[in-house]
Amino acid sequence: MHFDAEFYVAVGFTIFVLVLLWVGAHSKFAALIDARINRIKGELAEAERLRTEAESLLASFEKKREEAEAEARAIVAQAKEEAELIAAEGKRRLDEFMARSVKQVEQKIAQAEAQAAAEVRAAAADAAVKVAEGVLAKGAPGRDFVTAGINEVKSLAERARYVST
Repeated sequence: MHFDAEFYVAVGFTIFVLVLLWVGAHSKFAALIDARINRIKGELAEAERLRTEAESLLASFEKKREEAEAEARAIVAQAKEEAELIAAEGKRRLDEFMARSVKQVEQKIAQAEAQAAAEVRAAAADAAVKVAEGVLAKGAPGRDFVTAGINEVKSLAERARYVST
């Protein structure tokens, strides 16, 4: 019988497979594959645990962010309220200051008017005295000294009133 190379390769391969089975290589390969499967399962479990932990951290950070935003809104609202109170207080103080200033100005005006009236009276009295002195000094007979003096005092008083206004 004539055997070609393919026959010898098939026989060699069969012997090789039988030797591997006899040595127990198939159980070693199965153990290696099982170990790799277990390692991958462990890595998947670790990845799942890390993902769960990351989700809980994300939820925690989202909650903290929402709390911070709520606190910021509360701070802004409180600041607006305080600003409104400060503005109202400032307006009230300004109104009080303006009222006091107006009252002081009115008092000064009243004092100036009283002083001007007193000065006009004093000037009128001085003028009356001068007129009376002039009339008496002239001593012209037949003249009505009183009427002439009153007329001069009136004209001086009108000039003084015109000057003060």
